[in-house]
Amino acid sequence: MPSSPTSSDEGTYRNATFGFTYHVRYGWVNRTRQMQDDSNDPAKSQLLLAVFEHPPEVTGDSVNSAVIIAAESVSAYPGLKTAADYLGPLTELTTSKGFKVTQEPYEYPVGTKTLVRSDFVKQLGRLTMHQSSIVLLEKKFVVSFTFIGESDDEVDGLIERLSVDNARPQ
Repeated sequence: MPSSPTSSDEGTYRNATFGFTYHVRYGWVNRTRQMQDDSNDPAKSQLLLAVFEHPPEVTGDSVNSAVIIAAESVSAYPGLKTAADYLGPLTELTTSKGFKVTQEPYEYPVGTKTLVRSDFVKQLGRLTMHQSSIVLLEKKFVVSFTFIGESDDEVDGLIERLSVDNARPQ
């Protein structure tokens, strides 16, 4: 996996390798380091960012909203040609964890780029967890952006904090 030049200002995560920026909500907890796999195995996914509304180890009476961004080599998915192709395995994994598909994969604009998005929900007692996954193919990697919240509106608000740069030099 290529090194990922990143910078992190107060509340902003920039990834120059894959050409995106995420503006983290004020007061959110960054658990990226604690959740990263220390393995240098290029076949494994690399966690780029994991931020939560409150620490994951603290239980509460609401959905712990989160943003998880990861990158995997395209070579881990033989035959993968488009971002939409990745949503098949992603949907299989997500539904195996109890989520239901609410929106099949569809094109989704982020800035001047068109990515692919799919939406899911999961019942947690009286709560409903909403999850949207957006996928970008960049430099022979699949970059997945996963947004979790208590409502579609909250998830959309989290997605609005993502910007993807126009064509990046290869």
